Amino acid sequence: MFTCNKNVFVASIRIYSIRSMCVCERFSCYSPERNRNFSRPSEAADDAVVYVHWPYCRRRCTYCNFNKYISASIDHDRMRRCLVRETETLLQQSGATKVNSVFFGGGTPNLALPGTMAAVLEVISQNALLPTDAEVTLEANPSSTETDKLREFKAAGINRLSLGIQTFSPADLKVLGRDHTVEDSLRAIQEGRALFPGRLSLDLIFGRPGQTVQAWQGELQQALSVCDDHISLYQLTLERGTALFTQVEHKHQTVPDPDTMADLYACARDMLHAAGFYQYEVSNFARNGAESSHNLAYWRGKQYIGVGPGAHGRFASRGGGQTLREARIQILEPQHWMREVDRLGHATAKRTVQSQLDILEELVMMGLRITEGLTNERWQQFSGGASLGDVFGTSQVVQGFVAAGLLEFSHSVLKATRSGMAVLDSIIPDLLLVTQDFHQQYTQGDPTGPQVSHRAE
Repeated sequence: MFTCNKNVFVASIRIYSIRSMCVCERFSCYSPERNRNFSRPSEAADDAVVYVHWPYCRRRCTYCNFNKYISASIDHDRMRRCLVRETETLLQQSGATKVNSVFFGGGTPNLALPGTMAAVLEVISQNALLPTDAEVTLEANPSSTETDKLREFKAAGINRLSLGIQTFSPADLKVLGRDHTVEDSLRAIQEGRALFPGRLSLDLIFGRPGQTVQAWQGELQQALSVCDDHISLYQLTLERGTALFTQVEHKHQTVPDPDTMADLYACARDMLHAAGFYQYEVSNFARNGAESSHNLAYWRGKQYIGVGPGAHGRFASRGGGQTLREARIQILEPQHWMREVDRLGHATAKRTVQSQLDILEELVMMGLRITEGLTNERWQQFSGGASLGDVFGTSQVVQGFVAAGLLEFSHSVLKATRSGMAVLDSIIPDLLLVTQDFHQQYTQGDPTGPQVSHRAE
């Protein structure tokens, strides 16, 4: 019988930015005379990844607050036309000459017609290099009516599948409001492994109402008996406005306490490690080289282009002559989004030019999520030349985390240890404060922060 290690710090895995706080720590070893280029950088990359959002679902799960819509009828022709047009427009605006991966998320993207995915991939290949071995992922619901098209999706260009299994407990599937059964999951896994060998990922949720470590261990054993080489584990987050939040608020459901939540996470990590899985990110585990290259691009701070209702992006609009990275958000509601795409070629609701501090904070928050950590090479691409050592080398906060066994730090990399990953949300805020204090003392140039444009035509 497998024994779970319960010696783990209590933490949720969510990360929050606390820009409003400040610190008084000083950096005596760093000389601004030695480096006067700590200024807002330009984005020099010619490559990017593309995320495409399909907003429709058959039903809304009790825990979900994503941008999704329940519609009795979907205008597939118009959605395909608009997704293709916005993809082309944003690719041209970005100036990207190579797309390394594509991810179709949602919503429930396998409700779309396979021809929609094929058309999007075709327009990408017409406007940039899309390598023949580029990772192209489809998120999918394992319900029987939706997995029947998996072969068609593969023919359309999909080569990696992410199945939203969430749980192998029939009772918990009902609590979560899922529209599939355990039998549907097992069938979808079998078919997915046959069609996408080595490229099938399972999503599981822990911290569900009433969940125990013993029951979770049984689910993980079942998952390991049928899975391929990638598993994602997500802690249930109660989002205000969802049905499950209301149920817990009114005490109709009870979620595990923090100690049990930590035990569930520790149990999963230990069991997956024993089965040969490598934890390459807080929530993601892979073996046999099956890491998601698309998600790694996010965590490494690469450019990404968000297409579709409510999609987010981070890229420099070099096709329009700009060199500074922008944070973009597309219009949320599908009908409004389609009208704007028909009118303008895209439906960008807001464009925010990111300040250097914005980008550096994101590098810290995302880079510490992955086992490889934040590298000095990547940091210096955006820091204007200041190294990790310049910023964190004499920080008593960082030294304290290192002494506690939560961080590893050298001049080439800053990363969380195995123990540190379990309490990342208690580490990140202090590292953000160190970054903010350093930037405040030594930055030169425009101190006013990011500029916001609500519409760019």
